[in-house]
Amino acid sequence: MMKKPETSKDAADKLVKSIRRKARQTYSAEEKIRIVLAGLRGEESISVLCRREGIAESLYYSWSKEFLEAGKRRLSGDTARQATSPEVKDLRSESLALKECVADLTLENRLLKKSMTGAGEVEE
Repeated sequence: MMKKPETSKDAADKLVKSIRRKARQTYSAEEKIRIVLAGLRGEESISVLCRREGIAESLYYSWSKEFLEAGKRRLSGDTARQATSPEVKDLRSESLALKECVADLTLENRLLKKSMTGAGEVEE
């Protein structure tokens, strides 16, 4: 089977998609909170707020839902939070180091016990 040659329109579409993907703006938690609180204040409509901030209304509503759910969980006493990737990596490396330490101490303990009992000698 032969591969279909790429037309200039296909190449242009791919270029536009890659530019849009790279141009996506990422918002920090503080920016999301600021936008959601501005919407909750109700001083202007959500559509005007979203147009001004350059976000889709669906994105605003998903942020708002997450914000309110997190507040509800926090107020109900749920203090657990998701571990971040660097925290998980740190905990795994610490766990590995502790396991190695326990293995070394266990081996040393066994060797000391053998030397104290005179392993290899016949006991009467």
